[in-house]
Amino acid sequence: MTNMDLLTIAGRTFASRLIVGTGKYPSPAIMAQAHEAAGADMVTVAVRRVNVTDRTKESLLDYIDESKIFLLPNTAGCYTAEEAIRTAHLAREAGLSHWVKLEVIGDERTLFPDNEALLEATRVLVKDGFVVLPYTNDDPIACRKLEDAGAAAVMPLGAPIGSGLGIQNVNNIRIIREFSKVPVIVDAGVGTASDAAVAMEIGADAVLMNSAIAGARDPVAMAEAMKYAVQAGRLAYLAGRIPRKMYASASSPVEGLVGR
Repeated sequence: MTNMDLLTIAGRTFASRLIVGTGKYPSPAIMAQAHEAAGADMVTVAVRRVNVTDRTKESLLDYIDESKIFLLPNTAGCYTAEEAIRTAHLAREAGLSHWVKLEVIGDERTLFPDNEALLEATRVLVKDGFVVLPYTNDDPIACRKLEDAGAAAVMPLGAPIGSGLGIQNVNNIRIIREFSKVPVIVDAGVGTASDAAVAMEIGADAVLMNSAIAGARDPVAMAEAMKYAVQAGRLAYLAGRIPRKMYASASSPVEGLVGR
């Protein structure tokens, strides 16, 4: 992959197209090792799970080298637009970032987004000067509306959060990528390296994951596997796959063979 193939969001460039989370790790030390193995230069942090009002107390932020890794606060655990907006403002006021991975959950069991509330919160936060990356369903119409509302990227789910099911609707992700003018980041549902590769092969600009790495038997090894999977998938997408055919096609042409 060339050095010019950088991920650009809202004018900021990132060398890695793998974005990782900070939750569910066996320990903060293992989290830090996994981040390094993943080669990630952006990680998400749940604002509501970090003491942002008193940075003098120990927290997982102490295990993140902010000189190398960009912090992306997220509004995980918010169930209304008002909650999410308030949480984003809290993160900015605490000095974390004016960027936000915006989550507004609509259902406690499935953790599917509430797209109506998500759209409302996106409009408000964009107006308030935030760079908004909304987590949404794999719905091309919802993604288009979020882009029109000013989202800097759209983040359709591959499958329910933490399910490890992989990309459930490949065609929808392709459609979202085809029509989107902002980066498309597949978020949620990745279970293993092949899922990440598929997401990139169908055109996603990046993949965000947490559980697939943090919950693996060996999080550090899985983080490294995900790094290579994202790179391989991106290269395959740029290279362009051969068309699918119903019947065989000889790899060596038969024309000109002796005896024919």
